Amino acid sequence: MIGYNALKDLTKKILIHFGYRTEAAEETARILVEADARGVASHGVARLAFYESNLKGGFVDLGAEPEIVHETPLSLVIDGHGGVGPTISRFAVDRCLEKARAAGAGFASVRNSNHFGMAGLWAEEAAAEGMIGMAFTNTLRCSIVTFGKEGILGTNPIAVAIPAQKTPFLLDMATTTVSYGKIEVCDRRSKAMPLGWAVDEFGRGTTDAHLVVGNFEKGALYGGQLFLGGEGEALGGHKGYGLALLVELLCAGLSLGTWSAHVCEGKGRENGITHFFAAFRLDLFGDREKIESHIASILEEIRASERVEGAERIYIHGEKERERRHRTMKEGITLDEATEDLLESYCRRFGLEVPF
Repeated sequence: MIGYNALKDLTKKILIHFGYRTEAAEETARILVEADARGVASHGVARLAFYESNLKGGFVDLGAEPEIVHETPLSLVIDGHGGVGPTISRFAVDRCLEKARAAGAGFASVRNSNHFGMAGLWAEEAAAEGMIGMAFTNTLRCSIVTFGKEGILGTNPIAVAIPAQKTPFLLDMATTTVSYGKIEVCDRRSKAMPLGWAVDEFGRGTTDAHLVVGNFEKGALYGGQLFLGGEGEALGGHKGYGLALLVELLCAGLSLGTWSAHVCEGKGRENGITHFFAAFRLDLFGDREKIESHIASILEEIRASERVEGAERIYIHGEKERERRHRTMKEGITLDEATEDLLESYCRRFGLEVPF
């Protein structure tokens, strides 16, 4: 167990030892610790090992600055020049929100970025200002398209935040059955995955997280994760594939950036990750307070609807994570043993005090 601020401070110090500038370390630490505070370990401080490997692989330029390469009153395209993902995203979201405040809506497409953390954290910033927020990103290739056998698309998550009185709606989901990070969690904890998350290089369903992570890390061409709905079309796998492709076209297509099949293709090259952000004000559609109240009433009716036997509650998207964060801010964040071991190894290496 470790306090939120203590974990954020330690993460920042580790990132600075990696070579991050102070501002980039602060933003990245915030993004990682926020994920752990919400119980999303797949995007938490365990990602430090991945961030370090990206640095060693030459995929991140810690000195790069984001550049606006195209702009209108409503939109902009940003080239991140291979810099730090959360820093580039901070730049993009801030300007997207500026445009939305001034003109009612703002859109930003980003090329040549890196991993930006938990997508929902960026979308919810708009909701906090009475706007609908969206955040999408492509990723490294790891997922099988319907009727294909190559891992050619990414997990390509979608995040949408809609303000409502008291608590907003926040959908944050991979277009695959789970994020790749959840498979990494099973790998770290030496636990079997549920069948249906991924297939091996022969196209057979597997519960072996070590195998899937190993194939991913060595860049295996075949095998990988399944999209929402699973294999084929019978349960709607083509719909999950369609959502992933939609994200790809908004992110890589609009930014003239790299699509998942070619992200991170060679040592010393920019990762090429692409993002898409959007924000638009509720008052484009009428009285903001009335709209938020109406949305809240819809969500409340869903919460109050009849539950299946044995279920204690019907949740609205984002509630579990929000309530988890509320608890951890009081009680502290619980990390798994593998993550604690990782942090301890960094503390020993950099001469930092172990805070747990």
